Order: sequence, then structure tokens, then C-alpha cells
Amino acid sequence: MKKTIFILLNLVIALSVAHAQKGINFSSHIAAGGKLLMSVDSGAKNVFYAIGFPNQPRTTFNYLPDVNQVSISVNFRKNINIQHYRYTILADNKAIALNKPINMAQLQDTHAEGDEELFSSTTLGIFPIKGKTVTTLVYSIDKPQDIDKAVFYGRPIPKAKILSFSMLSKNDQGYSTSWIKDPKARTNFTFTEKDLQLTVVKDKSDIDYLYYTSIKDKKTNKIIFESTTWLYGGIISEDHEQLPFIEIDKNIFKKSGEYEIIIQPSIKWTGCFDCNISPKETEKYITRHTLLITVAEENYTKKELYSYTIIAAFIIGINFLLILNAIKRRNKKRLAEEEQQKNTAKLQLNSIRSQLNPHFLFNALSGIQNLMNKNEIDNANKYLSKFARLTRNVLNDKELISLLQEKTLLDDYLQMEQLRFGFQYEINPSENLALDNIEIPSMLLQPFVENAVKHGIAKKAADGKIIITFSKQANNLVLTVTDNGNGFDTEKKSNGLGLSLSDSRIALLNNVYKENRFTLAIQSSPKGTHISLTLSDWL
Repeated sequence: MKKTIFILLNLVIALSVAHAQKGINFSSHIAAGGKLLMSVDSGAKNVFYAIGFPNQPRTTFNYLPDVNQVSISVNFRKNINIQHYRYTILADNKAIALNKPINMAQLQDTHAEGDEELFSSTTLGIFPIKGKTVTTLVYSIDKPQDIDKAVFYGRPIPKAKILSFSMLSKNDQGYSTSWIKDPKARTNFTFTEKDLQLTVVKDKSDIDYLYYTSIKDKKTNKIIFESTTWLYGGIISEDHEQLPFIEIDKNIFKKSGEYEIIIQPSIKWTGCFDCNISPKETEKYITRHTLLITVAEENYTKKELYSYTIIAAFIIGINFLLILNAIKRRNKKRLAEEEQQKNTAKLQLNSIRSQLNPHFLFNALSGIQNLMNKNEIDNANKYLSKFARLTRNVLNDKELISLLQEKTLLDDYLQMEQLRFGFQYEINPSENLALDNIEIPSMLLQPFVENAVKHGIAKKAADGKIIITFSKQANNLVLTVTDNGNGFDTEKKSNGLGLSLSDSRIALLNNVYKENRFTLAIQSSPKGTHISLTLSDWL
């Protein structure tokens, strides 16, 4: 009675493998909808399957040393487009089936053992495997670059051979490389400060990806280096083939002593179907090479290292405490000086704000008087109504107010002045600014807006226009005031109290908010004036 082993491979995403003895099913569901099944001889032992590699994510390797022939079939889920799939089969790297479509006429409905799901199944063929290699490549015409590769290996796995070592060094003239070719079982190396890395060169095979390398400290029996990846390029054989190599940093060899390089197949010898291979037998697949390493800059003994570490730590600790204490004293003095400067600047800011408030109120009262003199009683009443709320906001002693409050204050002021002069205005905040969550120094823009009204567009009446913007540029808050007045000479010192106090206030703000920067730019011409105030890193 035949015994059947099933090795399941993912057809689309990740070719995975499982095996089954008759009546037992180790199948797993594959999201993309495919299974590749393998049947081997009755009585075959030592079937190693589902060997994957980190650097070959779409490749699986199956080692079949005792198998004479292998039957390969495919199961498809019912919900996939089978006619989109192609397969290629290689025997000893020669194509025996090239880019072939699935034979739809041979598909049969089937259930995998232990699986209730219905599949469509077809056989790709029966292939002799003893002493040979059979490779299947499965892919979809929709994604031809995603090739799932399964290797069925019936040959003896060759033992890796180390062809040469090289040492990369750096000196005054540049980089240099020294070689040791055809090394014996033991190789001596002396590492100096100029040496950088050791390179190990292996003979080339079709299954280089199967081998991984490790280095063991023979004194401690600990693995100090592991690599599953071989590099190619730059090292050529006499047959003009690129040889695989690995590069090992010199610094992994901490001390002089014996180290062992181990190159072996990535096969779990106990993880096979019906295993019958002894540890002694697996040794024939493993390459071992002893390195006798001499490190020129020897490390201290543990006792010396411990003593020197305690002394060094004590000295460093004392120095650290002394330096820390000196830094703390210096920082304390600096913070005290900065706090004093900040408090002085705040007092000066309050003084300037206390001068700006009556200056503004005096100008506002002049506006009421002007309307009353012109007998514009209705406008004067409206002016007084706006003036009442504006007065409360202006006399508020808060250092910071929200952008929304600043906008309300400017709205009230400009609506008051509109009653007198009849100009137009706009306040345009950017949509990406949360006006109620962003605070700025109170009455920051009001003196500039007042200057734009009094000296810019007052005489233009309905033709006058003021545009105010709040915008975000990177982490900066930019506030602008633009008018279409007659302009003024920016080089000439202004006699107006508002602008003069504002210049002083900005200088003081830069002393208080040292992490930020208040930058005022004024551009004026006969066509109008543009004032830009940038609050750096304010947002």
C-alpha cells in the first residue's frame, strides 16, 4: 500500500509546503487561492520540506535524498481566475515546461484530505528526482514579476568550500587588501588598528542561498557572528563567475584566541518526514575552519578591567559632580539675570501699554466730538455704542489675548471710524488658524491700524480701503495691515506717538519672548502702505 507525502506550497503569495501520509492532511489555507501538492515514493525516508530563507521570501527548498520520483499537482480555489496562471518546470536547469498555461480540460474537482473546501486540481507531471533537481516557477500574467519558486533537490548537498580569505586595511596611502588562497584547516590572523574587516570567499553553487555562516568563540563556545546572506560582485573565479562572499567586521574578535567558522545548510535535520539521519551523518554537510586570531591591541584581564573601571568611574564621578555643581551655579545666576531682565521688560511693556490706551481713547473721543460738531447725531450714537465695548477691551489688563479677541477689537474700532470717514475694510484670517486658541500680545496691531486710518485713508473717504490679514507660514504667525493711502517716508522719524510706542514695544517683546522673534517690516509708497509683523515660531 502506497504512502503519500503532500508538501503544500503557496501558488501566488508565498509558496509554502506541507506533507501528508495517507489519511493525514497538513494543508493550510492560502489567501490567494493555490496549493502545490507533492507525492513521493512509498517507503521514502528523510523528506525535508518547507525550508524558507529570509533573503529569498518567495523560494522554498525541499531536500529529497531518498526519493526516486516526485509527482507534482496543483489545487486551485474555485474563486480565482485559473487561466491567468502560468508555470515553468526546470530539470537540472533545463526547461521541460516553459511558460505553460494550466490545462483547463484536466481540472478536476477535489477535496484535500481533512479540508472541506472544494478545489480544482490538475497534475503537472511525474519527474525522476534521484540525482537531479526539479524546480517549479509559478506566476500570474497579472504580476509576472512575482514568481513563486519551489526547488525539489534529489542530489547530495555539496559541502561548502572556503576558497580564500582577504583582509581589508587602511594606511596612509589608502586602502589595501591582502589575500590567503586555498587555506588549510587552520589559518592565522593578526589584527592591528589598521585592519578593518575579514572577507570569507566560498565556492559557487546553484543553492548558495541554502547555506548560512556562523563564527563561534571556541573558548566560550558562544556564537559571535551569524549571516544568512552572501554578497556577489567584485570577486571573480577563474571561470569568470562571481563568487559568493561575506564581510566580517574585525571588531567582533574581542580577544586573541581560537575561533571557528561554520558554513552549513539551513536544514533542520530533525524536522523532516520519517527522519533517519544521525547527528554524525549530518556532519558531512558542515564546513568548519579554525581561525587563530591575535589581537594586537589586547584587552585587559577581567580583574584589571574591573579595577581600572572602578578607579575611572570614581574619577569621572568626582569630575562630573564638580562640573555639574559649577554648571548649576552658573545657570542659576544666568536664570536670575534673565528673570530680572524679563521682569524689567514686562514693567516697561505695561508702561507702554498704559501710554497707548489713553492715546487711543483720546483719538476715539476726538472722533465722537467730530461727529457731534457735524451734527451727525445718529452716527455719534453708533460710535458711542462701539466705543463702550472697545473701551472695556482696551482697558483690560491682560498681557495676551486671543486672535479672535484681537479681530473683534479691530472690527469695533474700524466700524467706529467708518462712521466718520466712510472707507472700506477687510479682516481676512487664514482658514488653518484656530483664532480662539492662538494668543498674541494685546493691542498688537491696533496702533498700525489707527495710523492707516488717520494718516492713510482718512482723506479718501469711500475710496479708501484697509486690508488686514492673519496667516500661517510654516511655524510663523504673520499679521499684515495694508492701506491704499498716500504713504509716508519710512526713513523719516515719525512724530506720531502710536508708531513710536509700537517700535519700543516690539523691541521689549523680543526681550521677553527670547524663543521667538517679532519682526516688523514697513513698505510705503504714494500708492499705499504695507505693514508686516512676523511672530517667528509662534505656532
